[in-house]
Amino acid sequence: MNSTLAAALLPWFDRHGRHDLPWQAATPDGRRDAYRVWLSEVMLQQTQVATVIPYFLRFTEALPTLPDLAAAHEDRVLALWSGLGYYRRARFLHRAAQLCVERHDGELPRDFDALAALPGIGRSTAGAILAQAHGLRFAILDGNVKRVLTRYHGIEGHPGQGAVEKQLWERAEAHTPSERVADYTQAIMDLGATVCVRSRPLCLACPLTDACVARREGRTTQLPTPKPGKVLPTRATTMLVLRDDEGRVLLERRGPNGVWSGLWSLPEAPGHEAAWRLAQDHARLDDALALAPFVHVFSHYRLNVEPLLFDGATARPAIADNASLRWYARDEWASLGLPAPVRSLLEALPVPQPSADLP
Repeated sequence: MNSTLAAALLPWFDRHGRHDLPWQAATPDGRRDAYRVWLSEVMLQQTQVATVIPYFLRFTEALPTLPDLAAAHEDRVLALWSGLGYYRRARFLHRAAQLCVERHDGELPRDFDALAALPGIGRSTAGAILAQAHGLRFAILDGNVKRVLTRYHGIEGHPGQGAVEKQLWERAEAHTPSERVADYTQAIMDLGATVCVRSRPLCLACPLTDACVARREGRTTQLPTPKPGKVLPTRATTMLVLRDDEGRVLLERRGPNGVWSGLWSLPEAPGHEAAWRLAQDHARLDDALALAPFVHVFSHYRLNVEPLLFDGATARPAIADNASLRWYARDEWASLGLPAPVRSLLEALPVPQPSADLP
């Protein structure tokens, strides 16, 4: 043991840590499955464990191995990911799996540099995979670990700043023990997630409280130093819900850039007048119903959405030749990668009313 922090943390982990997470299951050789560790690490980026578990179970049931993921169609991958957000993670995951099949015999490489070079796998994720799946001594530095080390050492400055992050990496390397590396990495993540939380940390339950600078100096509410605040800009859009007499809805695959890139979504216009013009380009229709507006918050702006429902729309023939515009029935939505707010909007649509028979 080469760290007093690790020496205090591991006994706490034995008693209070999380030992039954689905990605911790051991393979026949006694180690964890690197594919499942990798998948969990990617899903857990900016997402809590309780949220991730059902997605992880669904994903691994559908795509139980790395080659299965590599062979899957992107729509299938995005559909399984739908609701977790930050969809670039899923696309990187998919591409990395394909590269592993092409270059590494269908397995994640055990070489750190080769692993960290894969799309979406940086220094911390690579370290977590090698530590937890193979017991190799590599440090990690996710958000929870940054918070623990910042408070423990009393480090000033926003952890996202280069100089501060460099200092945190030095601390993380120094504290990583030579033995029980998998347990240690899980322990320090667990501590940050369950005890050394952002607000109202449970210092009396923390095994590091006696040596923690922030606790000793009464600065737990000040550390980590917050990122300088900024007001999120607001944008507005009108979403077109074109539904035909069979209950199918017109969906559009978004381009490779911007938010929700590559996902199926609803056509959009900058306002009601433009929405009507666009709707008439896609279908023959008579009337529109304004649905309840909603707000969706991205990391860098707020989006005010006004949905318009065009019921009884009749597709124009040109749609059939457009691979990015397709009519999908309700029972097909589950197989598509849809942004969570769009899926919620579609699932809450009012039941279409049958046309009255003419005398």
